[in-house]
Parts: sequence; structure tokens; C-alpha cells
Amino acid sequence: MAHEIEVQWMGKMQFNALVNGHTIIMDAPEKVGGEDNGPIPKPFVLTALAGCTGMDIAAILRKADKNPDDFDMKVIGEISKKAPIEYIAIHVIYDFKGPLENQEAALNAVTDSQEKYCGVSSMLKKAIPVTWEVNYNGIQIFDNKPETAALIN
Repeated sequence: MAHEIEVQWMGKMQFNALVNGHTIIMDAPEKVGGEDNGPIPKPFVLTALAGCTGMDIAAILRKADKNPDDFDMKVIGEISKKAPIEYIAIHVIYDFKGPLENQEAALNAVTDSQEKYCGVSSMLKKAIPVTWEVNYNGIQIFDNKPETAALIN
């Protein structure tokens, strides 16, 4: 089995990707010759990571009947200073809101996603550090980013 996408150049810096029947527009800002009709390509790596781990977590919590009231993520990709411009580290921030009795289930779901299930995270971790933190009802309950993990543990 394989995944396959098709990409068509639309002129200037714009490319349209057909992904499972959905069109995704990629473009560049005007200052570099595009028309800013869509995001630049690199952040799609962060988007793929968020989608992969988020879907894992939603499925795990739904199966356990521990759905959060709210669940958001922020994914931060640290960029290299020299060409080729690439991500040199990624940090995922998971924010949950819900009943206190579901806090442990949320943390376990994040851990399972990051350590067992998320294929995007697994691929990225072979090349760069991928760290994460978990906040529940506004309180940080986990962080494995090296500079902050020592402060929490």
C-alpha cells in the first residue's frame, strides 16, 4: 500500500495538491514572487504531525469514554539559521479542558500517541527532536522539553 498525491503548478509560486480528493493550495508571499494564495509548504509538516497525534488522542479518549470538553494543540517548529532552511526541533503543546477525573486518561493518550501510534511523529523523531507538553485545565502536567523538564520533575 502507498499514499499518492498529485501536484499541479498554477503559475508563479502556486502549486495545488490533490490529496485524497481534496485540493490544498501552497503558495509563497508576494515578496518572493507568489501571490500568498495559501501557506508555504514547510508548515504542512507541522500540520501533519498535529493531525496525526490529534486523531490518535481523539480516538483513544473516545474509546475510553473520556472525551475532553475542549482539546487544542500548538506545534512549534524551530527553524535552522542557514540553508537548507529546515526544522531542527519540534515541540507540541497539548491543551485539554475537562473533568479532573479525565486528566490521567488525557496524559496517557498523549503518551501513547507520541510513543506508540503516531507515524508522523515516529518519522520526524528519526531526524530531529520532537518534544511535547500537556496542559489540563490551564495547568501544565507534563513537559519533556529538555530546558523545562528539569523544572517540573
